[in-house]
Amino acid sequence: MQHAMTWKATALALSGLGAALALAFGAAQTEEWTFAVSGDSRNCGDVVMPAIAAGVLKDSAKFYWHLGDFRAMYSVDDDYVGAPKVVGLPFYQHHAWDDFIEQQLKPFGKLPVFLARGNHETGAMRSREDYVKKFEPWLDGKAVREQRKRDGGTGVQSYYHWIEGGVDFITLDNASDSSFDAAQIDWLKGVLERASKNAAVKSIVVGMHAALPDSLSAGHSMNESPDGTSSGREAYRELAELRERTGKPVYVLASHSHFYMTDVYNTPCRIEKKQEILPGWIVGTAGAVRYRLPAEHAGAKEATTDVYGYLLGHVAADGSVRFEFKQIREADVTATTRERYKSELIHRCFVQNTSKSVPAGAPQPPNCPE
Repeated sequence: MQHAMTWKATALALSGLGAALALAFGAAQTEEWTFAVSGDSRNCGDVVMPAIAAGVLKDSAKFYWHLGDFRAMYSVDDDYVGAPKVVGLPFYQHHAWDDFIEQQLKPFGKLPVFLARGNHETGAMRSREDYVKKFEPWLDGKAVREQRKRDGGTGVQSYYHWIEGGVDFITLDNASDSSFDAAQIDWLKGVLERASKNAAVKSIVVGMHAALPDSLSAGHSMNESPDGTSSGREAYRELAELRERTGKPVYVLASHSHFYMTDVYNTPCRIEKKQEILPGWIVGTAGAVRYRLPAEHAGAKEATTDVYGYLLGHVAADGSVRFEFKQIREADVTATTRERYKSELIHRCFVQNTSKSVPAGAPQPPNCPE
């Protein structure tokens, strides 16, 4: 009887150790869980982002992922002008990133936050090195740091990945010239190769600032530069080939265009050429001035502008992800924000923070990607 109890205790201990090891190496969980993502919180982000944080926490998301453009940098944000502080472009540019940390990241409390670099993070002569140094605590959190060690990598980068709950989350950096450099493409290929062979990875979710080329919002995407077009198309091919080869779902998230849109790679070009169409979302809805929708958005099941909010990803036990847009309305603005700002500014952020800018839509045949 004593031996039986001993063997039972040993089995339980080994079972617990196995579960711990599985979790550490990104094995899928048995219950659905959620994460949240959005981007572009310049202009009115100090008003909107605390409400996003409150919503994300209420939804019990495991983390929040910000896809870039924290502050305007090239000009003073609307909310910064309305805050009780000294304003002037040099003063603002010096303090803008600290303002983002204080007003937009701290409301998440202890919830992990992951950051992607946007083109506005290059404003005021800020380099990639400046960005990494300033935001290292969010670029080198425990999950990223441990994953980098398992990969054999060294040094904190603006692009990184981590595996959680059976999903390989990949953060890319296309902030400079809307493109990926050669080193990042090589790194991505390595990550995808390992993911294709890792049975614990059930799906891949890729997040970046500007959408990959040839989307329904091509005029405001990696198509904005020749290097962006070529390097982005290479990244798209790598992702599409991995899905085709392994059957593992691949989801692509971006912001940059200030509206919400689904099915962004479901374009006439890809349909005509029978190319692989990756599921894609644009969620540039965290406070930036809202753009008009491109005329060619018919391929999207959902497309709306003049809204703020975040995308909530529901991860199933098999690693598949179902996405749901959660809108933030003026009534959701937090009490702390209302104490900080006049009601007129808050209202203006919700009713007047719009632009007539219309990003060009997807390229039409015969100007399709090969």
